Formats: sequence, C-alpha cells, structure tokens
Amino acid sequence: MHRILVLHGPNLDALGSREPDLYGHHSLDEVNRRIQTLARELGCEAECLQSQHEGVLIDELHRARGRCDGVLLNAAGLTHTSVALRDAILAAGVPVVEVHLTNPSAREPFRQVSLTAGAAAGVVQGFGVISYELALRGLAARWGS
Repeated sequence: MHRILVLHGPNLDALGSREPDLYGHHSLDEVNRRIQTLARELGCEAECLQSQHEGVLIDELHRARGRCDGVLLNAAGLTHTSVALRDAILAAGVPVVEVHLTNPSAREPFRQVSLTAGAAAGVVQGFGVISYELALRGLAARWGS
C-alpha cells in the first residue's frame, strides 16, 4: 500500500471560514476526510498534517524519505517566499505535487511566482478542493493504482 503525506501550510486550518468566496466552504477536516476516502479507494494510505510553521513543513518533507511514497503539498503563502521549502522538496527523495485551491496565476502579481513549483513533480491548482483529489490521482497513476 502506497503511503501519501499531505501537508497543508499556513492559514489552511481556517478553510471554510476564511474568504469562502475564494477558498470554498469546506473545512480542513472535510478536505482531509475526502483525501483519505479517495486514498483508500486508490489503495493508498494518506496522512494529513497542517502547520503554520515553515520549519515543521520542512521537517516533515525530510521525514518523508523512506517512509512515504509521495507528498501532496499546499504550502499556501510560503509557495511564493520560501527557498528553504523548495530545497526540502528536492531533498525529500519522493515525488511532491504542489496543490493550490485557487489559481495563483490569476491572482495578485506576488502570487504568480512559485518558488516551489520547479522542484515539484507536478502542480494542480484552481479546482478548489478537487485540486487535492486530482493531485492524489496523479500520484497514484505513477504507481499504476
């Protein structure tokens, strides 16, 4: 069974109440339940973690090596600012898919540059909660699940 680590970055704990017109009405718990349900359907196991702290996300990416087969990462605002997170994606040694609920390319200019995308195996953005599901399906397809 393939193990997927799902990392949610800063402010994603406020999903459902934070700018719902932009980020949707689903809570993070609902998003995690959807991910875990789909993971089981695909023959995978998903572990979900949210942190406001860049260092925690970096630590988890480092721990993914040898313990996970892939990572879904929504680094939120850190996507546009963190070289250290980019380096951790490269060091993880497993495929990482960058996920965004919105389409950063259609937003403010500072959000249109991802420092992490070039280190990721792929990027899924702009489909709301379904972005996570598409990213999970993409990882599972790599293993023929």
